Amino acid sequence: MASPAQVVPDFVQLAAHPVRWRLLSELATGDYRVRELVELIGQPQNLLSYHLRLLRGGKLVSARRSSADARDTYYHLDLERCAQALTDAGAALHPALYPDPTPPPRHTGPAPAVLFTCTGNSARSPIAEALLRRHADHVEVTSAGSHPRPQLHPHAVQALNEGYGIDLTGQRPRSLATMTDRHFDYVISLCDKVREVCPDFGGRTRRIHWSIPDPAAPKAAQKDAHRAFVHTAAEIDTRVRHLLPVLTP
Repeated sequence: MASPAQVVPDFVQLAAHPVRWRLLSELATGDYRVRELVELIGQPQNLLSYHLRLLRGGKLVSARRSSADARDTYYHLDLERCAQALTDAGAALHPALYPDPTPPPRHTGPAPAVLFTCTGNSARSPIAEALLRRHADHVEVTSAGSHPRPQLHPHAVQALNEGYGIDLTGQRPRSLATMTDRHFDYVISLCDKVREVCPDFGGRTRRIHWSIPDPAAPKAAQKDAHRAFVHTAAEIDTRVRHLLPVLTP
């Protein structure tokens, strides 16, 4: 039996068919009779009638008799229902895609523990650590590297300070070897190399991988080193914000 996450939302199943999507697109502009849809879409009437019946069964489309000629039927798209269905489908894909107009309630349960990792723990993982701490003070977050550098990369410190008002002056890279006796709910690797060597933190730890290029790589340094770090920080910030509803649903 499929888990809830594996069940394709009804709206996606209905709208995914090319003919039904074309019907929805045309009906989004106004109400049409079936013969008008035949002309617009260029498909036979029996085929369109079949797909319209499915859309009506999904309560996306309704039909009413013409007040001018009761032999005619007009088809109407329920845009409100479509909007809600699209929202629900997005939330089924990822909770961060559900637009919540009200601020989320303050988290009162156990604080989730998160470990960010990269090779040197000098740029990507400390950036992620700092940004998650900025967005969610209820999360226990740290970072470490498989081969920690002597110090944080100065462009990483500058990018966080200028773009987000975060001061990492004085923070030093940490080694993954010092984390193995700690429990983490989430271990998130930010580079492909560390993913291959990251130690096992137990079956209850959820492993997540973000494949983010090293902003200190030679190719990036040849052009505009600081811009590469600004871009990396922006990408990580987006990923961290999408991570928040996963950590505290």
